Amino acid sequence: MTTIEAIGGLAAAQSLMIAGGFHPRADDGLEGVGTLLLLSPSEPGFWAHLKATPEWADGAPDPLDRWSKRVIDKIAADVGAKAHYPFGGPPHAPFYSWALRSERCWASPVTLLVHARMGLFASFRGALALDHRLELPPAPATPPCAACEDKPCLRACPPRALTEAQYDVATCHGFLDTGAGSDCLTQGCAVRRACPVSQSYGRLSEQNAHHMRLFHT
Repeated sequence: MTTIEAIGGLAAAQSLMIAGGFHPRADDGLEGVGTLLLLSPSEPGFWAHLKATPEWADGAPDPLDRWSKRVIDKIAADVGAKAHYPFGGPPHAPFYSWALRSERCWASPVTLLVHARMGLFASFRGALALDHRLELPPAPATPPCAACEDKPCLRACPPRALTEAQYDVATCHGFLDTGAGSDCLTQGCAVRRACPVSQSYGRLSEQNAHHMRLFHT
């Protein structure tokens, strides 16, 4: 039977990590699945790894998604799992709900997912559904936000588009079209960067800028 350590090793070889997992219940809509594991970029180093791949070099659209599907399909085949992805829908797999079920992600004060290691840079490249139960490591006792007294994410958005009360997408895009918005475009969302856990994750500004360009296209 495949172990979580073996799967973690296959993921690490692709600069991915097991970002959490859970044993599905009847109401999760994952009939026949004993364990679901979430795969995320492992920083530092993920972006350099991606940029050395054929998908990044071939000039075709969606290099990150195409790379993710190739490598995670291979991992799934190696361990006898079914791969799921947060792209390619509809229908779209419920990664937000799966992340909350993993007990390593929580809804932050601004409702974005916050992860124990990734902070507000939480993202997922895919998931592995196995038909048997794997023993999962214990979850953190408390979410990182519980120990964050200052909660800088609540005040970090310059145009106040993303707050505890709302995410005003139109205001966000409008701000990014201004000179003042260039910081978010080139360095990444100010709210995500404000999280103390995000700051220790090691994600490059170049990667943040790539995602912001796609978001603002």
